[in-house]
Amino acid sequence: MTAAPDPATPAPVKATGAAGELLHFFRSNARQYGMLVALVVAVAIFQVATNGIMLKPLNVTNIFLQNGYIVLMALGMLLIIVVGHIDLSVGSVAAFTGAVAAVLMVNQHMDPIVASLVALGIGALIGAWQGFWVAYMAIPSFIVTLSGMLLFRGLTLFMLNGQPVGPFPGSFRAIASGFLPDPFGGDGLKLSSLILAGVLSALVVYIDFRGRREEHKYGFESQPIYLFIARNVGIVAGIMFLAFLMSQYEGLPNVLVLVLALTGLYIFVTNRTVVGRRIYAVGGNAKAAMLSGVNSKRLVFLTFVNMGVLAALGGLVFAARLNSATPKAGNGFELDVIAAAFVGGASAYGGVGTVLGAVIGALFLGVLNIGMGILSIGIDYQQAIKALVLLGAVYFDVSSKRKAG
Repeated sequence: MTAAPDPATPAPVKATGAAGELLHFFRSNARQYGMLVALVVAVAIFQVATNGIMLKPLNVTNIFLQNGYIVLMALGMLLIIVVGHIDLSVGSVAAFTGAVAAVLMVNQHMDPIVASLVALGIGALIGAWQGFWVAYMAIPSFIVTLSGMLLFRGLTLFMLNGQPVGPFPGSFRAIASGFLPDPFGGDGLKLSSLILAGVLSALVVYIDFRGRREEHKYGFESQPIYLFIARNVGIVAGIMFLAFLMSQYEGLPNVLVLVLALTGLYIFVTNRTVVGRRIYAVGGNAKAAMLSGVNSKRLVFLTFVNMGVLAALGGLVFAARLNSATPKAGNGFELDVIAAAFVGGASAYGGVGTVLGAVIGALFLGVLNIGMGILSIGIDYQQAIKALVLLGAVYFDVSSKRKAG
């Protein structure tokens, strides 16, 4: 028999109206929006601490130039983590594929496009090799990719004979150091960058509006209209502000255009395709996914192939930026890439994470690097701070999982 409530005890007060809606929305989307808020706060703190230097056009541009390859590899690492695995070899794979491209271009005088395609193909083969052992031989990904990290680091030293190989043709260097051409030819603002940013803003708003319309169509819960409008106004303002800053320097970097294109592609794949939904299903509960007819082994295999290609692409971008392939290239990349995915909201348990979150996580770490560099903070303290950020992100994930359980 249920006891009647004590009339002397006041009932808990629940937030109602707009405040209640906002509180409910942010609680249910804390993982998605928390990192974006942290990114904005970090930029604001460094802007004040550096007396306005942080948001100078050159520094904003450098955030993307110096972290483009990390963002590219974070896209692949996200899917690896979502499906319930890890890849420790991405730094070594990036170094090896960059070394292969360098040897082909510099020593064999191969066309840069052909050499790049060969390197990407080798990256796919490396991913297939590691994916085979993980998916079909059931060897833990930690062991397989740790082995790959050592193997491909050794092969990099072999390919380069312990010496840097370079320089590269200008067309190849443009991948990492070039900028979007401006046909308007102005000496001030790069108008082509602002126009492209405007087109991107309109596309983002259209996609968001279309998604909201589908939520209403199928009866799903959607955010309040005023928050929807405020969010889109903020997104458009942010895109145009960054484009305005970069257009005062050299415009949009080529690597940023590449990052935006691949980010859009992976958002579409993860949100709108059967393969994307199945990857999350496998990461959430592999046994249940198999019982539902999902070929879990093949999906795990394909995520490693994808990671191999993106690691190779990251290696090409990094080599192009340095204008040489070096034996020590890629050292520590795996830590930055894994940290970007976890800081961006990927779950250590698998099955959770977004493409946009991984990108924001990578940019957050890039802002930390640029900001701490401007403040002349030593590399030892920088590593310690990034380690604490990573630990805090994983702790948030674990504590959220415990509360949900």
